[in-house]
Amino acid sequence: EKFCFYLLINYNHHHQETFINSSGKVVASFLEISGTFKDYVSLRRANEELSRENALLRAQIPDNIIQTIADERLTRQDSDDLFIYQYRAGKVINNSVNRAHNFITINKGSNHGIAPEMGVISARGLVGIVRHVSPNYSAAISLLNNQFRVSAKLRDSNYFGVLEWDGKSYQYAILTEIPGHAPVSTGDAIVTSGYSTIFPEGILIGTIEDYQLHQGEGFYEIRVKLSVDFKNLTYVEIVEKTSGEEQKQLEILMQND
Repeated sequence: EKFCFYLLINYNHHHQETFINSSGKVVASFLEISGTFKDYVSLRRANEELSRENALLRAQIPDNIIQTIADERLTRQDSDDLFIYQYRAGKVINNSVNRAHNFITINKGSNHGIAPEMGVISARGLVGIVRHVSPNYSAAISLLNNQFRVSAKLRDSNYFGVLEWDGKSYQYAILTEIPGHAPVSTGDAIVTSGYSTIFPEGILIGTIEDYQLHQGEGFYEIRVKLSVDFKNLTYVEIVEKTSGEEQKQLEILMQND
């Protein structure tokens, strides 16, 4: 039967053409499936490379001094030559969004230069703060945590207040202490103020969804739509403000006066 099939294909033009077309479609289908599988397998490596690239590109701001250092880190020196930020890429291996005190576990620890009180951000914006560290892992409280508070401001007008999660939706947070005379509009961007030893200035937090003015207090209560989708968080960057200890110690002295 095999020999007859061979003769039929080789000595009959019509059957030969049909066989070649059919086999070509089958081979093409297998190649397409194989290519899709290879793309899926290589997706993790591609995402890790993109995460590292984000950590590098985040520091490439005009008028800043750029210096590459070891362990996939990059140092950015601010234009005032006082503060230095280092960014380290990491992957989220555990995450929660439906608790009062949500946390994130990252696959980088003290062996990679991570320490408590370092900021955590992503390509989309602010994520949280590192709380505990082991040699190879770190646990951070996310923005979706009742213990998390950060100084935030209106990007266009620089009026600043305090942003915290109200424990309701994983998509929203509340910004308070913005004075009633500040220009506020739906869709305005909310970013980090830079008034801390943790986060650089200008890290996106979200946009204004709605707001109301408390007449008796003279301050806005602003509902912020978060830029980070905490249910789809995979790769992050850990931020270290290496020379922030001097600022922290000075502010402690002022609080003790």
